[in-house]
Amino acid sequence: MFLHVKSAKCLEGYMVEVTFNDGRKGTADLSDALYGPIFEKLRDQKLFSQMKVDDELETITWPGGADLAPEYIYFKAFQNDSELQNKFREWGYIN
Repeated sequence: MFLHVKSAKCLEGYMVEVTFNDGRKGTADLSDALYGPIFEKLRDQKLFSQMKVDDELETITWPGGADLAPEYIYFKAFQNDSELQNKFREWGYIN
């Protein structure tokens, strides 16, 4: 199954409440992703809060073309879920 972001809501800081097409809902801290030329400008809370779910890409996007892979957002939301550790290993997010 391919993961898709169904809905997302900006919370405090760089926290995002997100729902996926597999029915899971969680909160992801995306502050670790805000580095490099495309993402550094999103450290501006006003710009970060302009995120939306793109219907075509089925993930979170921001003005200026920044977006994150749904798998990365999923990892950030559920990284402490013991049932998902093998999946995260397969994806290369943990050793």
